Amino acid sequence: MRLRLPRWAAVTAALTVLAGAGTWTAVASDDPPPVHRADRTLDVDGVRLDTSYFTGDGDGRRPAVLLGHGFGGSKDDVRAQAEGLARDGYAVLTWSARGFGASTGEIGLNDPDREVKDVSRLIDWLAGRPEVLLDGAGDPRVGVSGASYGGAISLLAAGHDPRVDAIAPRITYWNLADALFPDGVFKKLWAGIFFSAGNGVGNGAGNGAGDGPATGEVPAAGAGKAAAGKAPACGRFSAELCALYQRVAVSGKPDAAARALLEARSPSAVGGRIKVPALLVQGQSDSLFTLAQSDATARTLAANGAPVAVDWTSGGHDGGDQETERVERRVGAWFDRWLKRDASADTGPAFRVSRTGGVDSTNGRATLRAATADRYPGLASGTTALALGGAPQTFANPPGGAPPAVSAVPGLGGGLSGLSSLGVGLSLDFPGQHARFDAKPQTGALRITGAPTVRVKVTSTAADGSAVLFAKVYDVGPDGRQQVLPAQLVAPVRVEDARAGRDVTLTLPAIDHEVEAGHRLRLVVAATDLGYASPAAPAAYTVAVQGPLTVPTAPGLATQGAALPWWVWGLPLIGLAVAAALLLTARRRTAAPAPDPGLVSVPLRITGLSKKYKGGERYSVKDLSFQVEQGQVLGLLGPNGAGKTTTLRMLMGLIAPDEGEIRVFGQAIRPGAPVLSRVGAFVEGAGFLPHLSGRENLDLYWKATGRPAEDAHVDEALRIANLGGALERAVRTYSQGMRQRLALAQAMLGLPDLLILDEPTNGLDPPQIREMREVMIRYAAEGRTVIVSSHLLAEVEQSCTHLVVMDRGQLVQAGPVAEITGSGDTLLVTLAERTPDGTPVPPVPDALVEKIGALPGVGSAARTDGGLLVRLDGADATALIGELVRLDVPLTGVGPHRRLEDAFLTLIGGGAA
Repeated sequence: MRLRLPRWAAVTAALTVLAGAGTWTAVASDDPPPVHRADRTLDVDGVRLDTSYFTGDGDGRRPAVLLGHGFGGSKDDVRAQAEGLARDGYAVLTWSARGFGASTGEIGLNDPDREVKDVSRLIDWLAGRPEVLLDGAGDPRVGVSGASYGGAISLLAAGHDPRVDAIAPRITYWNLADALFPDGVFKKLWAGIFFSAGNGVGNGAGNGAGDGPATGEVPAAGAGKAAAGKAPACGRFSAELCALYQRVAVSGKPDAAARALLEARSPSAVGGRIKVPALLVQGQSDSLFTLAQSDATARTLAANGAPVAVDWTSGGHDGGDQETERVERRVGAWFDRWLKRDASADTGPAFRVSRTGGVDSTNGRATLRAATADRYPGLASGTTALALGGAPQTFANPPGGAPPAVSAVPGLGGGLSGLSSLGVGLSLDFPGQHARFDAKPQTGALRITGAPTVRVKVTSTAADGSAVLFAKVYDVGPDGRQQVLPAQLVAPVRVEDARAGRDVTLTLPAIDHEVEAGHRLRLVVAATDLGYASPAAPAAYTVAVQGPLTVPTAPGLATQGAALPWWVWGLPLIGLAVAAALLLTARRRTAAPAPDPGLVSVPLRITGLSKKYKGGERYSVKDLSFQVEQGQVLGLLGPNGAGKTTTLRMLMGLIAPDEGEIRVFGQAIRPGAPVLSRVGAFVEGAGFLPHLSGRENLDLYWKATGRPAEDAHVDEALRIANLGGALERAVRTYSQGMRQRLALAQAMLGLPDLLILDEPTNGLDPPQIREMREVMIRYAAEGRTVIVSSHLLAEVEQSCTHLVVMDRGQLVQAGPVAEITGSGDTLLVTLAERTPDGTPVPPVPDALVEKIGALPGVGSAARTDGGLLVRLDGADATALIGELVRLDVPLTGVGPHRRLEDAFLTLIGGGAA
């Protein structure tokens, strides 16, 4: 059959629904309401676009969302997100772009006359749907989102079609010419992955992988046979793109025509016309589309007057944690605000960046916490100048540009760039092919957020006087040898007319990275890099630094909350109020020590703390000292009788120490101290009135404090606790996990800067424990501090960034989780189970395992659950990773094998936790 669609005045091409495509089918789901999907093929100017249309149950019109996919993928890659948005009340249309999946046509890299026009035709189709909300005749209320290739089409659609109302582009580009030809240097490896691999393999079905946030860019594996009369190496690429790539790949240098073509197909070409609300999500682990691309987007759209929010995730095209669930939730909230016009929707901060907060023992990956600001700081906010030492240095560009230095390895996957956040470096600079200049060791921690810059003088002996250089900044450890290249990123630069020397300002890659005290920064300027084209002719380059290394610190990210209302630190209310009154009147009043202005930003410092048992013979806590910083999740560990509970009681002002002091934000703690208004506490077994709802219990509790209702911040606490609709039900219907989360929400009322949790996961099953862990991490991610005491060591290892281990009342060890677990001499190498397109990865052959065990500096290698156990005998982790990459081992992570439990038992001599 053939179904005729409505025609609108704006439609110039016939849109036709082809046979057998209009059947509604229910999408299987465990969560009501159901989602219906209709698969259709639309004919646009002779090209067939494969589409899917998702709607949920319900009457009335609703906003629409278009979801684009990544390069090499298809509409199937965004199906899960489409179903979620449909359940949330949107009409969602997905499609396979030209040349991908089951769609026909040539790949035009988001050509305005092809792919962008296709989006306008899809909007025309949505305008004719009876369930889609209209802003006018032929004008549906519509948002567009997608990752990478799909992210660019959302920006382009907003620039070309005024009917687009909001966008949420992810890990994408602003100017494709700048992305592939940065500063005139050809990004040959990434370009080769795109163009050379799209050679007409497959049958048009697509590989289903895409470049979505989980997999990285995948070339056009679904492309069909080459068009007649076109070079067979072009696959489904258009003739002009095929010629562009072949021309640049041969010369190794982009020409003006290549730049002009890519710029015309970039969002930057229509930047002045993009004025709709935009959520810009960009990856930190991304050598393809760097943070500079989203920065250019944000600055342009903000200048247009559009509402803009920027979110830097941990992952990117080079792998890492893509934070898919969190990002998709934020995209949904963004559309709720700007498409549903829901002013109460929480769209998140103007700027958010994910930072490493520890290591998950179950998979060896970094856990994340967030830093936020109420405005986007850009890439050069709050600069600090660091002097660089070193005389002018001369180095060589080798013949043929080989062997090249190694930074990122595009297309390798596995998230190797993310290892830099764990202090593991994967980079290589050959002697005689680079210059290096060191800053002095840092006396304190330095957080870089943005793009460092430095001015240098470059001299070249090349025949044309030019030089191609690759600048990078390393974080160098105290030993002077261990160095880490944040996110594995380099900045290429082409310098012309440098025979007599030329001053150049190098803008290095934008990063978010903390340089620890005792570490120093190292500027390296190299002649080659694996990912880029270098001149084939040999030449000598001389580089001299002309000024300091200027690093941005984005001081707005260090903001603290305003002073918070008085806080009752426990439950039940009356009992603790009476107890506090008794403590205040039973002790002889003494003058409180003066505040320490140097500690006003430090959530907690304990110095020389001691407390004896009744009778005065033995200590429950003796000479305890440690400090907790803002944003940390600190685990307080120790066997029974270690003094943890006594310490927490002194911290909450319930009992007074015999010796030493506790300072919270510089104020000394005494029973009833005013600064306790900034401290909240989770008390196990909190008493709730079972016949009242969760919200009514919280309201009653806050009223009992006598504070203004607006100071409670109930909505913020509930958002973090994530109770959802259960909040309106009677507490007697709650599960144990829900009661725990309600108690935690009660502790968070008023949003205290310091939250103390004593065994918050007691009585919870594994899924509930995981939920509680996420609540703690979310709370700390808002810039506050959490202290948690728990017996569950595996859980502490996953949720905490730092640890304090106590035994017999004394401090045994304190520091970051990774430092306490220690690297040991045995590493766990986790292996990929599937390729990005879902194909199972075969097990590593026995012969290869034996080969790894025989590597220099390796004692042995053996299989284990989830990967390989490699015992080092002289080699370090960095060398091992390099060898594994060389041997094509499909590794996804490398971390210490020793668990927190092992470290804990070693520290306390085998006692029970």
